[in-house]
Amino acid sequence: MSNMRGIDTPVRQRRRLVFKEVANLAYHSTNLKDDMEALPYKIVDYDESEYWESVYRDRAIIRERIRLAMGMSLRPENRERPGHLTAGLEESNIDEKYYEPPLMQVIPSACNACPENLYTVTDSCMGCLAHPCQSVCPKGAISMVNGKSVIDQEKCIKCGKCKAICPYDAICHKERPCKTACGIGAIKSDRVGRAVIDNDLCVSCGQCMVSCPFGAIADKSQIFQLIRAMQSGREIIAQVAPAFVGQFGPNVTPDMFKTALKELGFADVYETAIGADMGCMAEAEHYVKEVATGNQAFALTSCCPSWSVMAKNLFPETIDKISNELTPMVATARIIKKEHPNASVVFIGPCASKKLEASRRTVRSDVDFVITFEELTGMFEAKGILLEEIKAMDEMQDATAAGRGYGVAGGVAHAIEECIEKYYPGTEVRIEHAESLAECKKVLLLAKAGKMNGCLIEGMACPGGCIAGAGTNIAIPQAMKEVAKFQDAAEKKLPDEE
Repeated sequence: MSNMRGIDTPVRQRRRLVFKEVANLAYHSTNLKDDMEALPYKIVDYDESEYWESVYRDRAIIRERIRLAMGMSLRPENRERPGHLTAGLEESNIDEKYYEPPLMQVIPSACNACPENLYTVTDSCMGCLAHPCQSVCPKGAISMVNGKSVIDQEKCIKCGKCKAICPYDAICHKERPCKTACGIGAIKSDRVGRAVIDNDLCVSCGQCMVSCPFGAIADKSQIFQLIRAMQSGREIIAQVAPAFVGQFGPNVTPDMFKTALKELGFADVYETAIGADMGCMAEAEHYVKEVATGNQAFALTSCCPSWSVMAKNLFPETIDKISNELTPMVATARIIKKEHPNASVVFIGPCASKKLEASRRTVRSDVDFVITFEELTGMFEAKGILLEEIKAMDEMQDATAAGRGYGVAGGVAHAIEECIEKYYPGTEVRIEHAESLAECKKVLLLAKAGKMNGCLIEGMACPGGCIAGAGTNIAIPQAMKEVAKFQDAAEKKLPDEE
């Protein structure tokens, strides 16, 4: 599967522009309704569309993006009068709003209705004499017409043997990128072939959103309400996920980033890795006392909400194996609320599914807002804060290397393993980690079959871990290096170390 991540495509530019303009409304608008109505014309202000076949379609799509970025839902497209762009604005023009599912939404007017799974012969076919494509097809679906191969779609069973054997690479496999990226089968089709998300299956990882080359999938944002909360004068404290390093420019150090957040209006900044450190110690102890002794067959980490929701939905028998430890986000929020009882807490992270985790009844009191690195970039841009020019006035020195490693796939399991080796020497540890929902599903199937007994299993919905989350700004290999550097800079390697 091709990977557009980390490339500054026009789709990504539009997404960021919408976040910037919505933040702009919150910061500067004096007449919100009119300014919001004017926004699609400001963003698409030319007579001929640069992106779509018409300026009207372009603006229609931008309107829906604006609604989602303001935390509102899409308007129904199947009604004669879908309502104004600003319909429902009052409920969003507030300083506290929880995400209402569905979080991920397909904007129907932007969907290309891509073929779901199709093998076709391209112009590169040489009409060769051997035509091995015909020989390997188990269904006799390929014939020669006018000297070129043609696939009979009625007979084709999509096995891909013809593509694999063609000496000229002349057979192409067309798949729907959003569906390929979804490891859980949540992308279906409507009656006209456009993608729709099955909300009963979706675990809000957001991989479909960042894989759609048409930018037809978007999620809701809370930046507008967060800015309102900051304007209200309440104490708002940020916690940043370990994957933040390098996300705001190659020369922006963690200390500069902390100062920039304070300039934006946050009262203080904590590392979410502190909560990871706590969880790491607790999970190490749990493994030693329960799994290593054979009381419990295997243990699943719970930092990634998409992974734990998938495990609960598809493998209900694993519910008692999922760690009961608080996720680093919630653990850190509780520390902040203890120290600042009147503060509201914002989790700034790479992740879409944390938005829903924070909206669960049990977590609501602790985490008030969740925004992504990408959305935060829009806030910095709207405020005119240039991170590269910030003078660092603060230090980011809360967490250990173990907790900071949670941002990369394998990091959670590795941290727990290191804690076990140090504090429970002699305990044999079996670690498994899976990244991407498709891989996670395979591991859970093996666990269910009794093939993972004695294992500590870490699952991450995003291939690469949190640094590959749907709300990140930079390429995954680059992010991996940055997190490793930040881990090395930690004063302590493991929690509770003297």
